Amino acid sequence: MEMVGIGAGRLGSGAAGEVRLAFAGVSHAYDGALVLEDVSLELRAGEVVSLLGPSGCGKSTLLKIAAGVERQSSGAVAIDGVVVSKATRHLPPESRAIGLVFQDYALFPHLRVVDNVAFGLRAPRPERERRARALLDRVGMGRHEDKYPHQLSGGEQQRVALARAIAPQPRILLMDEPFSGLDDRLRDGVRDETLDILKEEGTAALMVTHEPEEAMRMSDRIALMRNGRIVQQAAPYDIYNAPADKQAAMFFSDINVIPGVVRGAEAETAFGRFPTGSRPEGAEVEVVIRPQHLRMDFDRNGAGPLPTARDGVAALSRVARARFVGDQSIVELRLDHDGSTLKAKVPGVFLPRPGTPFWLTAPRDRCFVFPRQG
Repeated sequence: MEMVGIGAGRLGSGAAGEVRLAFAGVSHAYDGALVLEDVSLELRAGEVVSLLGPSGCGKSTLLKIAAGVERQSSGAVAIDGVVVSKATRHLPPESRAIGLVFQDYALFPHLRVVDNVAFGLRAPRPERERRARALLDRVGMGRHEDKYPHQLSGGEQQRVALARAIAPQPRILLMDEPFSGLDDRLRDGVRDETLDILKEEGTAALMVTHEPEEAMRMSDRIALMRNGRIVQQAAPYDIYNAPADKQAAMFFSDINVIPGVVRGAEAETAFGRFPTGSRPEGAEVEVVIRPQHLRMDFDRNGAGPLPTARDGVAALSRVARARFVGDQSIVELRLDHDGSTLKAKVPGVFLPRPGTPFWLTAPRDRCFVFPRQG
């Protein structure tokens, strides 16, 4: 077996046995159209990593390359430090010892549930069935072992598909939108069960999803993809609270964008001045704040709150519209300064009448400053 080594570096370097799956400079094109560009990513033992991004950004293609059903145009893939795919070598899917879970579950319709789970096991039949039944019990499907897939609901089929993928004890599990076919009532429970099993088995999992909430809930680390590239990878808390750019912030929640111009290393805005670091004098920037972080204060005397180092200058606004959306209210406010509209999210029921004046402040520790994009 060829051990890793690309150029002067090592693919999947680190503690021995720590890195389960590694991509190094992976690019891929279909009919000349680039769908992946210079992707490098490592997946460690017991870690769940989500490939997150909009449709067409290259997530599923990268998963197929890991599985071996697609061969990259350039770059390399390694499993447990051994190169399985590069220009001169390509190990087929069946030789990679990788588990797969797809959106459609791909259960064998002619096999009972217990036989579906036992199918990929290499052991005497009694041992295979013991392992299959133990996993079915673990996912709450033990009493359905003699049924056929068409007799199960979508959530039940997903549990069986997960048990089948985990049964051979793969070191790596690849999941392509595995929960997209479930309704909201089932999805949270099945995701939690899946995460528990992955952690118990010590399986490294790479999951494709386009839902930020799912990635945040399931992942130890998120790789945010756009136009075939990884634009940011970090733990959920870090990627949410320190987005790489405006689009990254926007992918995880609604945002308000406040325009400004750099003057003396600060951006002048309706909310006062924001530090801009090394951005050049006169550059146009955008200050981003999420609706739940925009602060609203009643207009009691027309003077507004006094400026503070944390909140800056208050800007007067008037309610344009307010809506109740279950556990919170969304209030749209129009700034007196320039007529632009911002959104604020308030817990519970808060429905002020249109035209009601409010002072808005943007806490500096909740804002991001990015270069203006056309």
